[in-house]
Amino acid sequence: MKDEQRNFIIAIALSMAIIVGWQIFFAPKPKPPLTGHAATSQDQPPAPRDAGQAGAAPGELPAAARATPGAPAATPAAETPPVSRRQALEASARVAVDTPSLKGSINLRGGRIDDLVLKKYRETIEPDSPNIVLLKPEGLKDAYFVETGWAPPAGGGLKLPTPQTVWKLEKGETLSVNSPVTLVWDNGEGLVFRRTYAVDEHYMFTVTQRVENHTGKPVTLFPYARAQRHGIPKVQGFFILHEGFVGVLGDELQEYTYKDLQKDEDGAVSFDSRGGWLGITDKYWAVTVLPARQDVPLTGRFLRFARNAGDVYQSDFLMKNGVTVPDGGAAAVDMRVFAGAKEVAIVDGYEKKYGIPRFELLIDWGWFHFITKPMFWLLHYLYLFLGNYGLAILAATVLIKLVLFPLSNKSYASMAKMKQLQPELMRLRELYKDDPLQQQKAMMELYRKHQVSPMSGCLPMLVQIPIFFALYKVLFVTIDMRHQPFCCWIRDLSAPDPTNIFTLFGLIPWDPPSFLHIGVLPLIMGLTMWVQMKLNPPPPDPMQKRLFDLMPIFFTFLLAPFPAGLVLYWTWNNILSIIQQYYIMKKHGAEIHLWQNLKESLGFLSRKKT
Repeated sequence: MKDEQRNFIIAIALSMAIIVGWQIFFAPKPKPPLTGHAATSQDQPPAPRDAGQAGAAPGELPAAARATPGAPAATPAAETPPVSRRQALEASARVAVDTPSLKGSINLRGGRIDDLVLKKYRETIEPDSPNIVLLKPEGLKDAYFVETGWAPPAGGGLKLPTPQTVWKLEKGETLSVNSPVTLVWDNGEGLVFRRTYAVDEHYMFTVTQRVENHTGKPVTLFPYARAQRHGIPKVQGFFILHEGFVGVLGDELQEYTYKDLQKDEDGAVSFDSRGGWLGITDKYWAVTVLPARQDVPLTGRFLRFARNAGDVYQSDFLMKNGVTVPDGGAAAVDMRVFAGAKEVAIVDGYEKKYGIPRFELLIDWGWFHFITKPMFWLLHYLYLFLGNYGLAILAATVLIKLVLFPLSNKSYASMAKMKQLQPELMRLRELYKDDPLQQQKAMMELYRKHQVSPMSGCLPMLVQIPIFFALYKVLFVTIDMRHQPFCCWIRDLSAPDPTNIFTLFGLIPWDPPSFLHIGVLPLIMGLTMWVQMKLNPPPPDPMQKRLFDLMPIFFTFLLAPFPAGLVLYWTWNNILSIIQQYYIMKKHGAEIHLWQNLKESLGFLSRKKT
């Protein structure tokens, strides 16, 4: 029908207006420009400014981005033949890490956390699939590690530990919950350095750096921490998901992709902040570094520099206020490292426990955070009650329907009255076919007389759009949905339906193009959408009728590659809408064309032209 087609177009237009308006008024502020920097060797820590040195000019990198004063110029690393992970791990002595969530080791060369495996997560849904390897040692093309350390004052002249320093295990054997380990290194010039590593049952490390001074004079050092990744990992490439650099610095969320830092040959962006956190995020995993105290001034950076073996990406921070160690005394500073899965409850718990500003944004909730996160918690609590995320989605759909029932009831009731007015509307169109203004005036008068609105069909659709998007976001970005089964052939609600009608569900041995991957669940969704549309009388215009008949087919192909949980929601929502619309139309005495339209569509009856 023309009114319904117009309403559909208006709904889409209004939805686009909402998205554009949100982008204009609420989207994140523009990113600071990237600036070039002198290539720094990964073996050199960032160098601080003197306490009295003037701040960097806007858009100019602070001295922390330049090579350490007095250090030799950085040179590109030589190409080295690729080694296996086992060879890289056996190249140096290590201290084992073993917790309920993590397994790996700390490299005694450099004191790096560069070997972590996630015990609870596997690469695929198969029970014997390998566990997710998060951190990897240097020597691999996809090396990924975390390092903490001390930078000297601008004058330099101090012998400090570097990534090549070999530490000794002083205390402890295996790093586990409630069993920290301590490494020690003596520079032979009066400074003794210790690093104590502690870890909880999840993914948070606490690294305590301690310095003892026996040089005969006070020494000032600047703590730093960094996460470094070699090469670009495989990314999802969807606009609704951020992967790359992330942090909250200066009380603002900062997000940069790998491509953002590829715009210059060597580029970096820096932020001055009091407290905060920063790191590198993947879809489900993340590595971040932060000071334990959130009241300390620091400079954070996202940077990229080129090496012969490939690009290196780094998130780091340097504390602006140095730690002064008196002669004969000692000083210590605590830092934290998050390295693990982005589980919502755990991430939120760390924000509250440690007072980390907006740490929840490590998970990309998106623009509609106020809808997306409540949607997650609704599904989460229903899952805890029902024990299955598929059932949780079905239950959540019912609850959403109940909440929106008054609006939908009013809308469907108005639509039922609109159907009763169709003969009169057709008469007015014919009567004033040569006078569009008078035709419109007469139709509006008819609407006012019967207290109906031609916009009634838009409201449920407008409300459904943000709910649909929020559920899509939850299914796509939250690890809680990863590898969660429903029943039968749906073994992962976060992945598309694995079946395919174009291979006869695996009987035909060929791999069709991606657009022909149509599973059973999308087919059921398309069928329910077709039945729902047949509740209404067919449009009088043949072209409109053909377009409406093609919509279920179009949506079947459109939603087939979406997560199965989302298609399940849409299918169940269609079924509930059919029941609701049928009941309301019956209640208001509107003529129901369902069975007649179904028969006509199946070819059992031929519609007579009037």
